[in-house]
Amino acid sequence: MYSEEMYGYGAQSSVIREIFAYGMARKKEIGDENVFDFSIGNPSVEPPKEVTEAFIELLNTKAPLELHGYTPGPGDMEVREAIANDLNERYGTSFKGTNFYMTCGAAAALKITLTALFEEGDEALTLTPFFPEYTVFAKTTGYKFIPVKSDPETFQPDIKNLENAITEKTKCIILNSPNNPSGVIYTKESIKNVAQLLKKKEKEYGHPIFIISDEPYRELTYGTEVPFITKYYDDTIVCYSYSKSFSLPGERIGYICVPDEVTESSKIYAAVCGAGRALGYVCAPSMLQKVVEKCVKSRPALDTYKKNRDLLYNALSEYGYKCIYPDGAFYLCVKALEEDAEIFAEKAKKYELLVVPGDSFSAPGYVRVSYCVSTEMIERSLPAFKKLIENYK
Repeated sequence: MYSEEMYGYGAQSSVIREIFAYGMARKKEIGDENVFDFSIGNPSVEPPKEVTEAFIELLNTKAPLELHGYTPGPGDMEVREAIANDLNERYGTSFKGTNFYMTCGAAAALKITLTALFEEGDEALTLTPFFPEYTVFAKTTGYKFIPVKSDPETFQPDIKNLENAITEKTKCIILNSPNNPSGVIYTKESIKNVAQLLKKKEKEYGHPIFIISDEPYRELTYGTEVPFITKYYDDTIVCYSYSKSFSLPGERIGYICVPDEVTESSKIYAAVCGAGRALGYVCAPSMLQKVVEKCVKSRPALDTYKKNRDLLYNALSEYGYKCIYPDGAFYLCVKALEEDAEIFAEKAKKYELLVVPGDSFSAPGYVRVSYCVSTEMIERSLPAFKKLIENYK
């Protein structure tokens, strides 16, 4: 009658969403000010001023049919050229508009790219910890999906573990830096080591192994460089979203970039177009594409996130929590105070602290704390964090 596989994915809701829903209900019971919800990665800063102004200008100046009509499947060429020019200025690349395919955010970009590359028997790798939906995207495409453990102290890539995981059937590895859930940025040295290993394996197996670089947090960094991976490894396909940099997570706009340096790039790009068609993506939202064109040079205001990061990290470290230091994104991985992070997260609820167990991120023993919240809420939550750790002592 229906797909048991799809039923399974639909019936089992995201742990993050479950905790977020619990928080909403709890706030109605005891008041917003008494619940400290660190569960969801919803940007808490306003969109850049020019983004809001672009929406207004477009609505006031563009004819409805022009603004809301279809664009070509890969996206409006002027938009794609604007993105190419911006990246070329920033990273010294030589992209053209024809290297880009506009998507409904990074999730669509990832699913389209995985579909475009897939051949029967392929394996897809990623590094722990990772966004749980990678599992869904890869497995429903047909891949054997293989998480590879990172360095447990730093969450940087463990090259030995990665080398042991790569086989002749490895088609791609998904890298996410800055990382969700840890906020870790892979260093230039780490990227170079991964690139060197993959080049060796490409030569050994006689076929390309692609990096799929998932970059929705690229602009959210607090003084640490985010290496642009296409500069270090030719077979890199970039998946990007404006959800976090423009604070527009519900509007769904992003892109896929297939550089000319990618093996058989023109055929890979055509496969991306074909995968978008097969998955039912007609075109990315046309108005959002025009907003991107007007605001392609806009960057997020990071002062609040940095203030929140420093406040939370320093306070929790002072109390005795072990935290992985986050150079980017707006997440903090905190070591649970007992072996089972799910039990720890349940005990945290007694203090109205809502954090996400790391198990679904392949980070057992940790919880994710999203600090994209008001600074005032973090300040109010600190006594609860202190009471929680004192309870364990």
